[in-house]
Amino acid sequence: MSEEQEGGMSTLKKTILGIGTTIITGAGAYVTTHIDALFGVEDEAATEVAAPVENNNTQSVNVTGPEIVINIPEQKAAPTQTTVIKETVREVPAAAPAPVVEEKPETPQERMARLKKQRAEQNGGK
Repeated sequence: MSEEQEGGMSTLKKTILGIGTTIITGAGAYVTTHIDALFGVEDEAATEVAAPVENNNTQSVNVTGPEIVINIPEQKAAPTQTTVIKETVREVPAAAPAPVVEEKPETPQERMARLKKQRAEQNGGK
């Protein structure tokens, strides 16, 4: 009842439409694959027959060409080379760590002197 109110097709109508579509598609496929047999069209290659050639000459002609001999030297198989890969493990001692150089901390007096010198260089040596 709700489908009829919404304007949709009923299930029975959809089933009948699907079956009809399948039948039409199958018939179309059959007709396209057997179109020659249905309309009586014969294969042209099958109807052509070669007529035998009659030779009225009483002389027999032997047509043979020169004999061709091709000498191919015997192929020798390439020597097989086997490559052996050996894996060796070398133990290398670890590099000695670089000695750590500790700078002595700057004293407050040294810091003040360094900063005054930098300020003087920036101001033009005054």
